[in-house]
Amino acid sequence: MSKTTIFEYKGNSETVTWDRRLCIHVGECGRAKGDLFVNGRDPWCNPDFADRADTKEVVARCPTGALAVHDANGLLVEDAPSENTVTVSNDGPLYVHGALEVDGAAEDMHSASRRVALCRCGASKNKPFCDNSHRDAGFQDAGAVGDRGLAKIEAGGPLQIKRIPDGPIEVSGNFSILAGSGRKAWSGRKAYLCRCGQSANKPFCDGAHKDAGFKAD
Repeated sequence: MSKTTIFEYKGNSETVTWDRRLCIHVGECGRAKGDLFVNGRDPWCNPDFADRADTKEVVARCPTGALAVHDANGLLVEDAPSENTVTVSNDGPLYVHGALEVDGAAEDMHSASRRVALCRCGASKNKPFCDNSHRDAGFQDAGAVGDRGLAKIEAGGPLQIKRIPDGPIEVSGNFSILAGSGRKAWSGRKAYLCRCGQSANKPFCDGAHKDAGFKAD
């Protein structure tokens, strides 16, 4: 018998789903004010205890795409943002937010078209996604970004995330990189981002994966 990966919380007009494959327990849902998510309650999530606007806003806080909200017709209730961003978190993953096309995302990872947390330590067992392995691996990088990229880019549009076998992540489209401090540090249309954890120019790849013997699809 297969292990359930997606859990549904049905309300009168909307359904919230939680995907265990993507969740790294950031806690944006459980700490949100209101009664949409209540830790220890059964069910933990009840869409009827919040209005539609609040449900949409709180679900969209989830930086991994583990949470999604669907209307009565089963359609995803989340617009693509006006700007694509990659946030280099302190000692953690790359949080990507945008109109995403993610290589390696399953078809039923609905919110992975908007939000994902990508491994950058090299240790995740769920690549290209983060699974919190950076904690046990002792990965350390505060998310400083030295390069500036282009002075100006167009906003929005599709953002393609492609895995280079045994190498970095190729990100193509209009996007900005936010440093761990929250500073908008870099803007451009293509970058190769480290996912082996060994680059001396994080978050960018510098070829260190070759000497490190990094292996990943």
